Amino acid sequence: MATLYELHPDNPQLRTVDQICQQLRAGAVMLYPTDTVYAIGCDLSSKSAVQRVRQIKQEANDKPLTFLCSSLSNIAQYAYVSDPAYRIMRHLIPGPYTFILPATKQVPKLVMNPKRKTSGIRVPDHPVSQILLESLGNPIVSTSAHILDDDVPLKDTPYLSRFELFDALEKQVDLIIDSGEDLQFQTSTVLDMTRDEPSVVRRGLGFEAIEAFAAVEA
Repeated sequence: MATLYELHPDNPQLRTVDQICQQLRAGAVMLYPTDTVYAIGCDLSSKSAVQRVRQIKQEANDKPLTFLCSSLSNIAQYAYVSDPAYRIMRHLIPGPYTFILPATKQVPKLVMNPKRKTSGIRVPDHPVSQILLESLGNPIVSTSAHILDDDVPLKDTPYLSRFELFDALEKQVDLIIDSGEDLQFQTSTVLDMTRDEPSVVRRGLGFEAIEAFAAVEA
């Protein structure tokens, strides 16, 4: 049974954050809020925890996992960022964007794309995610935790409620972080930054800001 921690969405309690991070360093897997959706995650450096995240999501080892970094300078430790990519990312970070970037040797093979040697990296615009990153001192794996409700038509209620999500995953994760916020159903916009000209892999939250930036730069 998972331990439930309540964190204020704007001013997370530091003592509780420390308790959570101690468990993450020990290999715990958590369900936690981001600026897009609730995510299943763990300390990027914990191989056993990353493997558990894959098992929970039923994802093969060759499917890359996105992880969160605290800042653009933090990303530079885990990815090669070109000058064109840097200009765009500096404008968009923090925010609901996943950047596909060439991975450095700091990225565990268990989370990167094995063929392209790339990683999906985000810098979330969310106080709870940010304070967890800062306190942990390591990137945090982030994969969507939404579970579809087969009893309800997709067009009417696409996802379970927050509390139903907690109930569905409480036996699979070790920690549940409740910020008291309603679930969001939109995912991040994904940008492939492996070439000089970035390309949009998936339109999601924040896509309008990319269009506005491109119009200014044109």
